[in-house]
Amino acid sequence: MTAVSAERDAVIRGIRGSNLFDVRLAGVGSPAAAANTATILSSEDYCLVISAGIGGGFIGQAELGSIVIANEIIAADLGAETAEGFCSVDELGFGSSRVQVDSTLVTQLEEALHHTGLSVHTGPVLTVSTVTGTSESAMELQKRVPGATAEAMEGYGVAIAAQIHNIPILEVRTISNAVGPRDRAAWKMKEAFEALEAASSILLEVLT
Repeated sequence: MTAVSAERDAVIRGIRGSNLFDVRLAGVGSPAAAANTATILSSEDYCLVISAGIGGGFIGQAELGSIVIANEIIAADLGAETAEGFCSVDELGFGSSRVQVDSTLVTQLEEALHHTGLSVHTGPVLTVSTVTGTSESAMELQKRVPGATAEAMEGYGVAIAAQIHNIPILEVRTISNAVGPRDRAAWKMKEAFEALEAASSILLEVLT
């Protein structure tokens, strides 16, 4: 599942059009991603769901052009503001903002990517409804989720749909920009799409 067509096209190039994968559009944002993924999973049988695309990397955790594999998918802004600060939906007692990823799948993919010489990191990937745009917000997210590696907008929605259907989930993000102030001149979109294509080619080797 990718958010937009450009991500889908990069994935398809990477897997060389293999019919062993079904590359679909999730839409932008967690609600659209959850609804579209759940609809697709209700109509056909799948053994794995992957949320893939570009995203922002936290400074010091994932550099531009690198690949991030989620070991945990977290809805980082799902909760409530309080006088003491942010209170997650977990702390409120209304469910869970976290989806664990199968460690065997993560390790298998991470090792395969390392062997190709690609720059790869593993860590929590945050799903946000509003993309981070200030250093203060980035620091708050890193304080809220120690080790946060990347942020995007769809992973949690895709993961929840997979979880409902009892299907394993992976999230793979390639880094186009640093999380924080939106300095578009510094973004590396071309490199991120190239990394997404490269990572997808490894998916073809590891998962088939």
